[in-house]
Amino acid sequence: MTNESIIESLLFAAGDEGLTAGQIAAVLEISVQDVQSLVEKMAELLRKDHSRGVMITLYGAEYRLMTKKENAEFIQKLAEKPSPKTLSQAALETLAIIAYNQPITRIEVEEIRGVKTERPIATLAARGLIEEAGRADAPGRPILYVTTSEFLDVFQLKGLNELPPLSEEEASAQQEADLFFGRFEEALEE
Repeated sequence: MTNESIIESLLFAAGDEGLTAGQIAAVLEISVQDVQSLVEKMAELLRKDHSRGVMITLYGAEYRLMTKKENAEFIQKLAEKPSPKTLSQAALETLAIIAYNQPITRIEVEEIRGVKTERPIATLAARGLIEEAGRADAPGRPILYVTTSEFLDVFQLKGLNELPPLSEEEASAQQEADLFFGRFEEALEE
């Protein structure tokens, strides 16, 4: 595995947040200058290679993996195409965490799930099931998320107090989560 391969994977995983040369250098345990040199070479190769659909850009001090603007028309078609009604397991888990812990920040959701949740949150927001509800009084002023009235409509709930109660016992909590997800999937299929 090459440093270039690792850098490309890191930038892909970082998504819109991007990574600084320092962050990449810390992961690879090489100098910042070596990272900058590698990323510049990678960016140039991607820019020149018309068979590739991505490029590396520098915004401020952060490197980001982005799609090439020549492909914008196709990305637009994908965005306009109706997506399937079902949600991924990641989106369902994220929705349950938000529903039971709202208002909650993305970081808090990630701490509970143990994985990144940018994409599930974007999906849920695009479907109108969650929305931004201000900013937390914490460093960086992270966005707070809450469920919407659309969420209540999909689950046929009058209010959040009608959510199945969470139990202390793991087995019971798993059954309730399965009930929650099952009700959601049934509602979306109708």
